Amino acid sequence: MEDKKEKFNSVSASILTLGIGWFPKTPGGLERYIYELTHSLAANQDQVELCGVGLPEVKLNLPIKLTNLASPDSAIWQRLWSIRTNFQKTRVGKPDAINLHFALYSFPILDILPKGVPITFNFHGPWASESKQEMIDNKWSIFLKRQLIEKTTYNSCDRFIVLSKAFGKILHQDYQVPWSKIHVIPGGVNINWFQPNLSSQEARQQLNWPDNRRILFTSRRLVHRTGVDKLLQALASIKPKIPDIWLAVAGRGHMQATLEQQARDLGLENNVKFLGFLPDEQLPIAYQAAELTIMPSQSFEGFGLAVVESLACGTPVLCTPIGGMPEILLPFSPELITNSTEASAIAEKLEQVLLGNLQIPSRQACRQYTITNFDWNKIAQKVRHVLLKDV
Repeated sequence: MEDKKEKFNSVSASILTLGIGWFPKTPGGLERYIYELTHSLAANQDQVELCGVGLPEVKLNLPIKLTNLASPDSAIWQRLWSIRTNFQKTRVGKPDAINLHFALYSFPILDILPKGVPITFNFHGPWASESKQEMIDNKWSIFLKRQLIEKTTYNSCDRFIVLSKAFGKILHQDYQVPWSKIHVIPGGVNINWFQPNLSSQEARQQLNWPDNRRILFTSRRLVHRTGVDKLLQALASIKPKIPDIWLAVAGRGHMQATLEQQARDLGLENNVKFLGFLPDEQLPIAYQAAELTIMPSQSFEGFGLAVVESLACGTPVLCTPIGGMPEILLPFSPELITNSTEASAIAEKLEQVLLGNLQIPSRQACRQYTITNFDWNKIAQKVRHVLLKDV
C-alpha cells in the first residue's frame, strides 16, 4: 500500500483547472484559493493549466499555464459565449483530471470537456442562495442560477470537494449530491506569506495605525452575510467599558456607505476605520497589528480563509458559529466561538477577551496550529488525491 502511495505522489499528472479571475488582480477568497492550489500542485511537478476570465495574456514566468477565455468587462452572455469558443480553440491534448470551481463559467463548456476524464467540482458556496440573501437578483434570475446553471453543472461532475462539513451538508441537502461523492478538505494558507515576522508595534507603525489603542481587525466583503453591521453594534455596546477600542475594517462591497453611516450614528467615528481595499502585501501586517481578528459572519461562510490567515500570523480569531469557521476553531480555541450571531453575543465575548477574563491562545500556539493543519503543501496533496482518484 505504501509503495502505491509513493508511486502516486511521484508521477506527474496533467490537471485542467477552471477558475474565475486572476488572484493578484481580482482579490478574493475564491481567487486566492485557486491561485494557491494551482501553484502548490505545480510545485509537485504536475502540469497545471488554469483557465479563467481576465487572466494575464502576456507570458509570465509562472509554473502554471494560463489560458484567458474572456474579458470580465464584457456582457454576461458575450462572456459565456467567449468562454465556450475560446476553450474549444485552445484545446491540445487530454488532461488526467479536470477541476471546476465556479458553476457559471463551467456551464458553457460542460458538453465539450474531454471525455473519459474525471471531473471534480470544488463547491465554494450556494451561488443562487447567496444572491437571494444579498437581494441583488430577481426571482427569475435566482431560479436560473440554481435550476439551470448550478444543478446542470453539478450533475455533470463525478466528485466534489467542500471546505467544511457545513458546506457538504448544503451540497447534499440543497442539490441532492450523494455524500459518497463529497470529500471534505479544508482550505489552506501560504505559511510563508502569512507569518508572524513583526511585533504588533512594528506592524502598527508600518500601517500608521494608533499605538495606544486596543486594535481589532476584520477583512470582509461589505455585504449583509458577513455581519459587519452586527460587529459595529457590538463595538458600540462595549465602548463605555473599553473606550480605547479601535476596529480596522478591510474590504469593499455594496454596503460600505451604509456601514459608514451606521458607525457615525453609533458614535464610533473615532473607533472604526474603513480601510477599503487593502493591498495583499499589507494583509499579513494588518493581522499582526491587531490583538484579535473578528469574523462576525451571519450565513454562508463555507470555510473562513481569514481565520487561518490570521492564525498563521499569530493572531487569535473570534468568530460566530457559522459555516466552516467553528470546524477550524473547535479543536483549538472553542472559547472564541460566540454563542450566536447576535451583536450581544459578539459583544459579550469581545468584552471578556479585552478585559482579560477569557484566556486567548499565544502567538506561537496560533502559528503552530496552522502549520500542522492548514499548510497549503499538505492541503494540496489531499486535493490532488481526490482529483486523480482512480486515474
